[in-house]
Amino acid sequence: MTGQGIPEEYLDGYARILADASATGRRLTRDELESRRVLGERAADAGHGLRALVGAHLAATRAHWPAAHAVSVDGALAAAEQAVDAFAEGYERAQRLAVRQEEAARREFIDDLLYGRSDLGLLAERAERFGLRLSYEHAVAVAQGPDGYEEGHTVPREVERALIGRFGDRSILVTTKDGRLVCIAPGDQDEVLAYFAKRAYAATDGGRVAIGRPQAGPGGVVQSYEEALNALDLAARLELDEPVLRAADLLVYPVLTRDRQAMADLVLNTLGPLRQARGGARPLLETLTVFFDAGCVAAEAARRLALSVRALTYRLERIHQLTGADPADPVHRYTLQTAVIGARLLDWPDKEF
Repeated sequence: MTGQGIPEEYLDGYARILADASATGRRLTRDELESRRVLGERAADAGHGLRALVGAHLAATRAHWPAAHAVSVDGALAAAEQAVDAFAEGYERAQRLAVRQEEAARREFIDDLLYGRSDLGLLAERAERFGLRLSYEHAVAVAQGPDGYEEGHTVPREVERALIGRFGDRSILVTTKDGRLVCIAPGDQDEVLAYFAKRAYAATDGGRVAIGRPQAGPGGVVQSYEEALNALDLAARLELDEPVLRAADLLVYPVLTRDRQAMADLVLNTLGPLRQARGGARPLLETLTVFFDAGCVAAEAARRLALSVRALTYRLERIHQLTGADPADPVHRYTLQTAVIGARLLDWPDKEF
């Protein structure tokens, strides 16, 4: 053991190489350099620090300084430099390999976690390595921006640094999946996901964030993740403007589409007659959509559609004539609004069914 606490085995052959190279002024041979790299890899795998290892080499250089036989001081220093440089190269090579292996293990774990492909018991054991205790409740937030993001991209790194700087570790996992940012946090720490949504919205230049409900157990992460993805899909279909969506606030939509055939029948029976209008169903369907989004306030709906109130009123009357349902009547309004939601979810009239 050296004075730096480094085992002598990592300096094996160094004194001989230093003496031989210094005596002739030659450069180290390929085998000599490779032997240093191998020792550097072993030292890295054993967990020794590079500073201590370099210090041990410097101490050995002083102890075995071949001044009496060296061609020149420069020759001895050059030999020491080559040996230490090769040793450090091996050390760094082992570290890069370890990082790649860690990244591969992390990616495999994340894929298994979010797809639910692994044995849940083994998954829970692996999760502890990454700071998650899957026996507790967890919630998942997913951020989608105009660009796709992969591990190592500046955007996920920036968001992760902000979260850790604000909350510390707290069993938070920030990653990417299919080009989206993903944050997994304990279910009772909603402030973490809210802050993630804020930072992700800013970092993705106005992207959209969806937050799944807290779910318990190893399979709960998958459920919360899928809820968040479904919320993003619903937001795109319904053209929702909110930058942050919570799956708990959108539960009515999965209920409406659970019986797809029943919803399709409602859409066709209620809105199908709009196809008889000049220009087809699309303009009148858009009128209904904006009218309901404006809280059934005619003046506001007309403003959003860039129409006069009179023109809007004419369109609503035309809808009444074609469908037999009056948008101003509370009972008819519920049927029409449900059918409009169904049309948006089913992409009607662009897709016939």
